[in-house]
Amino acid sequence: MLKIVKTSLAIAATSLLFSGTAQADINVALQNICAIVKTDDKGQLRKKMKKVQSDYRMKLKDYYSGVSCGGKSLIRLAVVSDAVETGELLVKKMPKNDLSAPEKDGKTLLAWISENGLESSPITAVINDRI
Repeated sequence: MLKIVKTSLAIAATSLLFSGTAQADINVALQNICAIVKTDDKGQLRKKMKKVQSDYRMKLKDYYSGVSCGGKSLIRLAVVSDAVETGELLVKKMPKNDLSAPEKDGKTLLAWISENGLESSPITAVINDRI
């Protein structure tokens, strides 16, 4: 009985150790994603997303809300930076429901875009088509 308890505790401690390591690794993997979006490098963004998906089994929707680029989400950064290629890729990879959901500040993408006068952005048209 005591052996089972010790084994269970060892397994639990090991799993906690590895989960902390995985969290740190994903942060390293996503470290320069903001720069990639800002420079409108669609090929590099696609590679980054594929690597994260293959290494960590995470899709864009899984880590999108956890990434902040100067207080902006990835799609908001693309709209502000006029990064049309990467912005369109991000919009197409996000589920429709997540595009119309409020972000951390409580505003949806379209509400934030209209509030900042960015309706003329080509990314806005793609968002409207997806929603």
